[in-house]
Amino acid sequence: MPDGPVDCGVIGGGVIGLSIARELAGRGLKVAVVSGGPRKKSSSWAAAGILPPSPMPADAAAEPNAALTAASDRLHREWAVALLDETGIDNGLRRCGGLHLAGDEEGLGRLAETTRQWRRRGAEAELLSAADVAAVEPAFAEAADRRRILGGMLLPDEMQIHPARHLEAVSASCRLRGVRILDGQEVRSLTRSGGRIESVETAAGTLTAARWVLAAGAHSEKFAPTLGLSLSTRPIRGQIAVLQPGRTVLSRIVNRGLDYLLQREDGRLLVGSTIEDAGFDLRTTPEAIAMLLAFARALVPSLGHAPVEHTWAGLRPGSADGLPTIGPIPGFDNAFVATGHFRAGIHQSTGTAVIVADLVAGRGSAPSCVAFAVDRRIDRSAEGGIDDFLARAREAFSR
Repeated sequence: MPDGPVDCGVIGGGVIGLSIARELAGRGLKVAVVSGGPRKKSSSWAAAGILPPSPMPADAAAEPNAALTAASDRLHREWAVALLDETGIDNGLRRCGGLHLAGDEEGLGRLAETTRQWRRRGAEAELLSAADVAAVEPAFAEAADRRRILGGMLLPDEMQIHPARHLEAVSASCRLRGVRILDGQEVRSLTRSGGRIESVETAAGTLTAARWVLAAGAHSEKFAPTLGLSLSTRPIRGQIAVLQPGRTVLSRIVNRGLDYLLQREDGRLLVGSTIEDAGFDLRTTPEAIAMLLAFARALVPSLGHAPVEHTWAGLRPGSADGLPTIGPIPGFDNAFVATGHFRAGIHQSTGTAVIVADLVAGRGSAPSCVAFAVDRRIDRSAEGGIDDFLARAREAFSR
């Protein structure tokens, strides 16, 4: 493997690994990224790119995950400008607003409480009647008339980003900053000496680095035994269908429970997404795609005529307690981990990059480092964790 040792090696070429590499290189470090597979098979490429409003919590120390998202949200706005300036690539970050729908009285009650929660957090949120929903998004007029929609909640500050373009931009920025990106070079083994990782072995040879970051998403688990880690992550499949309606149907992100509709500027309309405990199986299934299409066509009947352009699936690195794992790897003085971001990987990628870069530089002392630590106590019944989302997905499917 050419070019010799580096200051930091990053295992994982998804949005977390690439963002960390970009941040480290921007601080003057010589960095290499080892990516085991094509970027199109990463969970970040497969994501829809929905970024909910993210006001900074009043007590960031008490809400480290919300604080990480808020800090990342601010950084995304800065990175979008910088990436366009550096690479000429527009990553599609747009404030388009989000519309959350209720189809029954129980859903209306949940939306009313959710609206109050958003307002308490400092976000703008407005509760809408069915007529208001149809006025905001005329495509829903028929569904509102048929009482398939009873009301909604408007979040004006919800944003979208184009994951594929964002990955392309971050990758290009990395290369411009001198990062070596070794695509398709699966790590076969790690060489350790005492409390240090010395090198990794790939098909192309050996890469040596002074420091290492494990950021391989759902695949991070396979390195756990060698590193003495106990990671509470596992792959959670999400399937998406893409329709080509041939016209602008929606101007906002639309959510109903765990399902969503999102129309890109190029006209493609994404319908997602499932939450499935299917191991590392990246296949789509006819049953899941049919369920997604039924959801879309119930809300917008005219989509029944829109051809399905293609479908895909991604594997989110699920977290047992809803928190990412970010921090030093116990027992090592030159190794760190950043994984388990579940459904917030793209959103939290920029803030995670800063935290990890600080840790690598020996400046990581934020409360979040404790909250996200590898050896934290895991509450598997926590809201937002794997089991919570799987239970909600099963409940929705059974209706």
